[in-house]
Amino acid sequence: MENIMGLLRIRVNRGFNLAIRDAWSSDPYLVLKMGKQKLKTGVVKKNVNPEWNEDLTLLLTDPNLPIKIEVFDRDLLSPDDKMGNAEFDIRPFIEAVKMNKENLTQGTIITRIQPNRKNCVAEESHIIWANGKVVQNLWLRLQNVERGEVELQLQWIDVPGSRGL
Repeated sequence: MENIMGLLRIRVNRGFNLAIRDAWSSDPYLVLKMGKQKLKTGVVKKNVNPEWNEDLTLLLTDPNLPIKIEVFDRDLLSPDDKMGNAEFDIRPFIEAVKMNKENLTQGTIITRIQPNRKNCVAEESHIIWANGKVVQNLWLRLQNVERGEVELQLQWIDVPGSRGL
């Protein structure tokens, strides 16, 4: 059994201005991958601004693995069309989880992640202390596509009996 550090809950909130892959719209869903783990959201029919509001939970064993997302357009009679992809590094989030949070007040910004050429972050992202948990809201710009962004929220969940952080 691999060393489990904890669980990373990723709330897939919504997509924004996604690419059109059908006649007038798309039927998007999102696939989340980390190492050998692969999770996906449901399909939102005929919507380039889908609201998934789904929680996907990854078992974290190696914080050095990037998290990759891919968005697809669901097709019934042909292979699903790609609608872009993105990836992000969770090491800054894990560092924030490891910090001593004893004196933090609600809403304290622990770390700021700036958009740059090496990441898919669309706008400054804050890792904050909220309701006794480390949380990060993240807008990712999709790559290999003409347009589109996806909004995620990361939240750490400690696992009893794991080696923890």
